[in-house]
This record gives sequence, C-alpha cells and structure tokens, in this order.
Amino acid sequence: MAGADRNQRRRGPHRSEAWAQAEARRQRSRAARRHQGERGAPAQAAHRQRAHRTPKKSARAPGAGTSRAARGRDLMRLVEERDAEVPVDAACAVLNVSRASLYRARRPTPPPRSSPTFRAPSPRRLPEVERQAILEACHLPEFADQPPTEVYATLLSRGTYLSSIRTMYRVLAEAGETQDRRNQRAPQQHAMPSLTATAPNQIWTWDITKLATMQKGVFLMAYVIIDLFSRFVVGWMVATKECKHLAAQLFAETIARHGIEPGLQVHADRGSAMKSDTLAQLLDSLGASRSFSRPRVSNDNPYSESQFKTMKYQPDYPGRFASAFHGRGWLGDFFAWHNDHHHHAGLALFTPADVFYERVAAVAAIRQAALDGAYRAHPERFPNGPPRVRLPPAEVHINPVVTEAVDLTDAGTAVAAIAS
Repeated sequence: MAGADRNQRRRGPHRSEAWAQAEARRQRSRAARRHQGERGAPAQAAHRQRAHRTPKKSARAPGAGTSRAARGRDLMRLVEERDAEVPVDAACAVLNVSRASLYRARRPTPPPRSSPTFRAPSPRRLPEVERQAILEACHLPEFADQPPTEVYATLLSRGTYLSSIRTMYRVLAEAGETQDRRNQRAPQQHAMPSLTATAPNQIWTWDITKLATMQKGVFLMAYVIIDLFSRFVVGWMVATKECKHLAAQLFAETIARHGIEPGLQVHADRGSAMKSDTLAQLLDSLGASRSFSRPRVSNDNPYSESQFKTMKYQPDYPGRFASAFHGRGWLGDFFAWHNDHHHHAGLALFTPADVFYERVAAVAAIRQAALDGAYRAHPERFPNGPPRVRLPPAEVHINPVVTEAVDLTDAGTAVAAIAS
C-alpha cells in the first residue's frame, strides 16, 4: 500500500487516471487478439483472400478518353448512390474502391492557406553594390568560362576577397547565369518498343552472350538469333570477339538460308554490334527493319535473355569451354535439342520446330486422340469434362499495349446485385 501511495503521489490524480485508461485499452486489445486467434487459420486465410481479391469485371466506361480520376469519381458516385441495404464495405469491394478514399472525399474541403508572412532579409546578405561587383568579376574575359570555384581561388590568390563560393553561386543563379553551357548531348528519350508476331519469320530477336573459357578473363562470344513467334533458333555463331562484321555475315547467311522476304523486323538491344552501320546497311538492303530495346532495360528483349538462361542452366552445360571448337560443338548439340525436342512451356509444350514449320495441327490431332481415348476409358478421372489440347498462343508480344475497358453499367449492376 505504501508503494501504491507513493506511485499515486508521484503520478498525481490525472496521470493515475490516464494510466488506468491505457491499461484498460491494452486489456481490450489482448482480448481482441485472443478472439481473432479463435477464428482459426482457415477463416483468417479466407478473409485475407477476400480482402485482396479484385473483381473480375472492371468498372470503366467503354472507349478511351476517360481519365483515371474521372473513373474514380464515377465509382465513388455509384457507391454513394447505392441502396440503403447495401453496406459501404460490400459496395467498395465490388467496385474496387478504397474506403479510405471514399471517406476522404466526404470531408469538406479545407479553407485555403493564408499567404505566407513576409520574411525579412538576412542581415548577412551582401548589399547590391557588392553583388554587382561579383557579377562584374565573373564577367571578366578570363573568368567568363570558369566556375565560381576557379574565380574564388584566383581572386583570393591575388589578395582579393569578394564573397564565399556559395554566395557567388547564389548571385549568379539570381541573374540566371548558372545554366550548363558545355558542348554535350542532352538526355535522350527512348520510346518503349512494342512488337507483335502472328506467324514465323515476322520478327527475329538476337543477342550476344559470353561463354567462359579455361583462361580467366577470356570469353567466347555466342551470337544467337531466334524467331519470336516460335522461339526457333534460326541462326547462331561462336566467335572469339564481338564484331559488327561477324554479325552482318551471320544475318546475311541466315536470311539467305531461310529465304526471308522483305518485311522482316529484327529486334535487339543497343550493343555496338547491334547498332553498327555495317549491319544497318545490310538489313536495309535486304528489306528488313530494326527495333531496339531501351537503355538498361533487359525486359525489352526477354525472349533472347530467357533462351540464354535455358542454355546455361542445362545439366550438361560445361561452364567453361576449352576452345571455340569446343563451344561450337556443345552449342550445336544444344540448339538441335532445343529446336526439335524441347517441349516449350510458352508454346503449350510444343517444340519450336513444330511451331516454326507449322506442324502444330498434326501434332495436336495426335495428342487429342490420346486424350479422347483416356477419357473414354476413365471418364471419372476428368471431372471437368473431356480434355482439350492446349495450343500455342496466336500472338506473341514484346511490351504489348494494354487498353483498359471498364463498364460502369456492369459496375452498377454488380452493386445492385448485392442487395438482392
């Protein structure tokens, strides 16, 4: 009791009451957590799934031109105009509207802030006469192309102090004389490439990867060209260096071997061999166009990068090659397997050769016959009905253009369906 009295005197009546209220809140929080734990892991997992699941129907008026802000206002209006029987959280979940944003929109607009108070100039500010002297000194012919650091050091070595270096920068900035005047290229803006192939030999992608050798720091260069639609390796080469003339030779031989007509598009990154004039002139003479990835964006050429990983993660990949002859031998066997025997997951488990040489229909018929026989023998093993053979995609994209389509009519119908 004596200790409690001392604590009471130390805290005072108000602090003791606040401590009791805080302790009561902690007790309620513990009880809530215990009750939440009694719900069980399955119930909590289902709740999290429902909380993070987005609706299957988008909620936007058909056609382009509606901004995201306007769509958000329209969705909030639908929530506000719901039936009285529909809870707010259910309507927000259907329309994918944040309740926090809805409640924030309900708040009255705060009054505009008053204009800032006038701030008196610093007593350390140089008078206009001295500031003009700094400008005149920087305008001298010997300092016209020099930064303030050079002006400051040179004048100080001559026994003249005008101001600090930072003050010189401030004075020049107020006069608008701190712009960069060096002869250098301005930052370049590169558009995101967007390519779509609907048949073989429409778009080729290519890249160069290094192959380690037994000698540390020495690498072989593997030039690989793949067909975007089928992932078929149409041409490859192993050399001891990266060279624009070798790249042009590889493309000339590959295009001639496959009999490519004008209209081919070649996509690559911005390496020196890819951007070379030698290759550009060759492709232009053959009627082929070029497209390039953005700088430092590997996802703009994903199929070539993925093919390199498939190659280097093979169980029998040597890791290091003894010579260029060794590299050509191993890559020759690998590309033969990749084209004719590798059942590609991105091609519905068809081989690149099946897609490149348009054998998909014949192979799919054989597979479908096998599935039909299995279904007739054991239909109970197929609860979803007769199985169907998956086919490769009809279009293959690099950075596809995605257009959102939101139907507010369907969104309003979904909200009304909750009340029924």
